Amino acid sequence: MIVLVLSACPEGLRGDLTKWLLEISAGVFVGRVSARVRELLWERVVELAKDGRAIMVYSARNEQRLEFRVHRNQWVPIDLDGLKLILRPSPKSEGQGSVELRPGWSNASRYRRAGRPKASESD
Repeated sequence: MIVLVLSACPEGLRGDLTKWLLEISAGVFVGRVSARVRELLWERVVELAKDGRAIMVYSARNEQRLEFRVHRNQWVPIDLDGLKLILRPSPKSEGQGSVELRPGWSNASRYRRAGRPKASESD
């Protein structure tokens, strides 16, 4: 099964996709097609989308049982310890390319650090 979401794409592309998929809302398509047809549809979307954006989610044989494809979208799929997630970059990091987390960014790391004795206290 696939779900394809289009934003700011030409009407002709939406009409073309209705030959294979069901449009359940404006720009949202769902359907069940073979892997070959899915790949050909994605190529067609990339070719005809022009300045529009597209996200495709489809069934796959992995732990999550799904995969993502993204075209011209600021949200990007990332692999985090074997799990595919969609990363929404912060406005501060949009021009930097990749997002790196600084050490100690979570509350858990702060609590762990607060519980550790300092080097001068343990002597």
